[in-house]
Amino acid sequence: MNCIALYHVGFENLGAWAAPLEERGYNITYQHAGMPLTQAQWTETDLVVVLGGPIGVNDTAIYPWLADELEGLKLRLQLQRPTLGVCLGAQLMAAVLGGSVTGRSAGKEIGWSALDIAEDAGPLAHLRGVPVLHWHGDNIALPDGVTATASTPGTPCQAFQIGNHAVGVQFHAEFEPAALELWLTGHAVELHHAGVDLAQLRADTARYGDGLVTAGREVVRAWLSGL
Repeated sequence: MNCIALYHVGFENLGAWAAPLEERGYNITYQHAGMPLTQAQWTETDLVVVLGGPIGVNDTAIYPWLADELEGLKLRLQLQRPTLGVCLGAQLMAAVLGGSVTGRSAGKEIGWSALDIAEDAGPLAHLRGVPVLHWHGDNIALPDGVTATASTPGTPCQAFQIGNHAVGVQFHAEFEPAALELWLTGHAVELHHAGVDLAQLRADTARYGDGLVTAGREVVRAWLSGL
């Protein structure tokens, strides 16, 4: 089976999720979203994971290839092909499903905290009580008929599921602690403007990172088992 990990910045990769995908027999290929997938890739690939990045859903005027990504993702979801979306990926999924993405009124949500998990959260139940890494400045408004399965104060939609074939998460359940310094340098400007305490972020990552790796992998395993 083939998995395309569609990325926007190199260090925001599959991280801890790569292991359960490989265990399941997926051959992983990375492709930058700026080199748009073909229609055949969108429709025929066994699994597509759309990863995070520092741009926004509405940035198609300055990143024209983003319109191709939205169109391909819309087609894939219409065909109910297995799809995972992380942060920007989840926002793109929500947008093509008829939802919207707007700036978060409470400002950036960057750091570690636990989620409020819905009772019927499916695979996301593995994250109940587990602090996860948040790194975003937008909020998702889901379309009618789609319900959030997780939230935090100021972020009413942290995750959602479409049937058994698609899951979007606003937070970074794929994050691997060993990659933290790549994230800190890669997002240095954003972190500076947001006033994030890097020492606290490092300390919290050391405290909670391994727990997220374990729980995040169980989320993927449970979701794959339901396909």
